[in-house]
Amino acid sequence: MRRYTQPMQPVSIVMTELNEIEEIERAVTSLLAQEPPAAEVIVVDGGSTDGTWEWLEEAQRHDPQLVAIRDASCSLKFSKGPVSRGRNVAIAAAKSSIVACADAGCTYAPDWLRNLTAPLVNGAAEYALGGSCLNPAGCTAWDVASAPFFSIKLAPTEPTKSCTARSMAFTKALWQRIGGFPEQVLVGEDTLFDLEARRLTTPTFIRNAKALYFPRNTFRSATHQMARYAISDGQAGVRRARMLRNAARCLLQIAALACLPWSVIPFVAVLAIECWYAFHRDGRFLPRYGAKAWVARFLFSVAVPWVVAVSQIRGRFSAKPLTNWQNAGN
Repeated sequence: MRRYTQPMQPVSIVMTELNEIEEIERAVTSLLAQEPPAAEVIVVDGGSTDGTWEWLEEAQRHDPQLVAIRDASCSLKFSKGPVSRGRNVAIAAAKSSIVACADAGCTYAPDWLRNLTAPLVNGAAEYALGGSCLNPAGCTAWDVASAPFFSIKLAPTEPTKSCTARSMAFTKALWQRIGGFPEQVLVGEDTLFDLEARRLTTPTFIRNAKALYFPRNTFRSATHQMARYAISDGQAGVRRARMLRNAARCLLQIAALACLPWSVIPFVAVLAIECWYAFHRDGRFLPRYGAKAWVARFLFSVAVPWVVAVSQIRGRFSAKPLTNWQNAGN
């Protein structure tokens, strides 16, 4: 109880998870170590079968700040949007008027909560976004390659406009006006929530409140994740401009290759454009990761427009619900 000698922040941290036994201890431990501490850390478990719930029960016995809730309806067996449902269950149970969202696949610096929620605590804002940063410990070349396309930064102090719920804070009143996180989608729920939030208020972007993320991607897993997000966008009918931009890149690549028998200039021009897309966001940080990361970044960048355009069009004409690995055993 030594940590509680200083006043708690008037903020509830919420997180939802399912079958995250390999990640849960690291995430929860970092959230309980916030300085000053949150009023409570609420974790909703969607019916885990891998020992995650048992770990939460034991951790709750040792730290009264942790509130563990088991709700089997927060799984694909009972809900189209179990992640959203889990967040809504946690937020409804929160005692504080300010809520911060965290993710089981991340860890958080001790000053994360204080930085993220400062403008809400002092009444200057209703909504704040912190974004996420790649954790350099054990990251793969494909983590580095795919990072900017998932709005993940390579440096913790880089400015961000990411709407990811890995690091997001809002007033409970704003959540109520929005109607909560949308429970009709499995992925992209934070994007839909963000669109509604921005319709009602102006977000504040916090530079030094990033979640440290551990994707552990391969080329296949990264493109699969991007395809899932694009399918969800297509099903929800959002971000059409993004689909059109990526479709235009696909057409340019095809046109450049078709012109090669007559001229190399279009190919060189498209190559320059693709290099810009690949490296303009954070190319200055890539040297620390070696030549393999440079090659992986370029290859992934070239693949992105095809994955996004095809998947978003596919989602537009498909109502088939998405699945995830956490629900495989449920």
